[in-house]
Order: sequence, then C-alpha cells, then structure tokens
Amino acid sequence: MTENNTQAPQRPDVDTLSYEQAREELVAVVSRLEAGGVSLEESLALWERGEALADRCEAWLEGAKVRLAAARDKAEDQ
Repeated sequence: MTENNTQAPQRPDVDTLSYEQAREELVAVVSRLEAGGVSLEESLALWERGEALADRCEAWLEGAKVRLAAARDKAEDQ
C-alpha cells in the first residue's frame, strides 16, 4: 500500500534555522493563516510550525542579549 503524500515538502528542522530564516518562514506562515482558505488540519499544522518558529526567534534574541551583556561586562572590567 502506498502512502498518499499530499502534504508540503519537508521543511528544515526549526532548531537548524538561523534567526533570519526562522523569521522569514514565520512571516510566511502568518500570511498563509491570515489569508485563510486552508483546511483545519493544515491550519493547525501551520499554527504549530509558527509557534516553533517564534520560539526559535525568541531563543536567538535571548542568546544575543546574553552575549551583549557579557561583552558589556567584559568591556567595563577592562
């Protein structure tokens, strides 16, 4: 029995995306959700992907804040 593969092509794992890649894909996901016209199942999948992308962006931003604070502290100590 063959599997019916009507889903979108595999997308990269969110954990491998750069901030810019995650943000770009998140914008696309939000646009698709706002446009409507997708099934409930696809809407849920998009929502879940969007949540993961938003978490990835937040993790990048938090990491940047930590690095900036460390650099600032190091500069003040010198």
